[in-house]
Amino acid sequence: MEIRKFTSTLVAANCYVVSVQGTAIVIDPMLESEIILDYLRQNQLRPAAVINTHGHADHIAGNRILHEQTGAPVYIHEADAVYLQDPHLNLSALVTAGQPITSPAPQRLLQDGDQIGLGAEALTVIHTPGHSPGSICLYSPGVLFTGDTLFKLSIGRSDFPGGDGKVLKKSLEKIKQLPPETGVYPGHGPDILLEKALVLNPFLR
Repeated sequence: MEIRKFTSTLVAANCYVVSVQGTAIVIDPMLESEIILDYLRQNQLRPAAVINTHGHADHIAGNRILHEQTGAPVYIHEADAVYLQDPHLNLSALVTAGQPITSPAPQRLLQDGDQIGLGAEALTVIHTPGHSPGSICLYSPGVLFTGDTLFKLSIGRSDFPGGDGKVLKKSLEKIKQLPPETGVYPGHGPDILLEKALVLNPFLR
C-alpha cells in the first residue's frame, strides 16, 4: 500500500491518495484537486472511490471535480451525508469567504465495519462520531486515517453543529485498542505512530 499526502491551503487539510497495484482511493479530496488529478494521471492510477472521513468543507472540497473528471463514486458515512449539500452544516459558509462548497450526492453510505476493497487489500470503516455525527476512521493493518477525530497531539473540535465531546471521548477508546505500531494519518498536521500518540497526546491518556 502506497500513501501520498497532499495538504490544502484551505485550513491546511490533508488529502491522501492510497494506492495498491494501480488502483487508488482518494481520502478527503482537497480544494486544489487538479493536483490530485495530475498525480493520478502521472502514476497511471485508477481512482476507485472518493471517501470523506466526515462532511466538513475542507474534507469534501474536491469531491465534485474528482467525481466529474474520473467518475469515482463518493463514499461518506450515512450520518454525515446531509452535510455534503448544506453549506451551513459543512461550514463552507464560514471558512470559504462566502463561496459555498457542495458535493455530488454520495453513491455509497458507509457504516461501521464496512470493508472498502483496494486491490488485494481493504480499508475497514470505524465509526468515530464526536467531531461530527458521521466521522469515520479508515483502518488497514499498520495504517489508520483518522480525519478530524485524532491528530498527532490533539483531537478534533466538538463545538461545531453535530459535534459532541462526550461521544468523541468514546470514539477515542476504539482507536486506543488498535495495535500500537499503527501509523496514524490525520486530517491535519503530521502523522505519528499510535504508540507515540498514546504517550504524547494528552487526550489519549
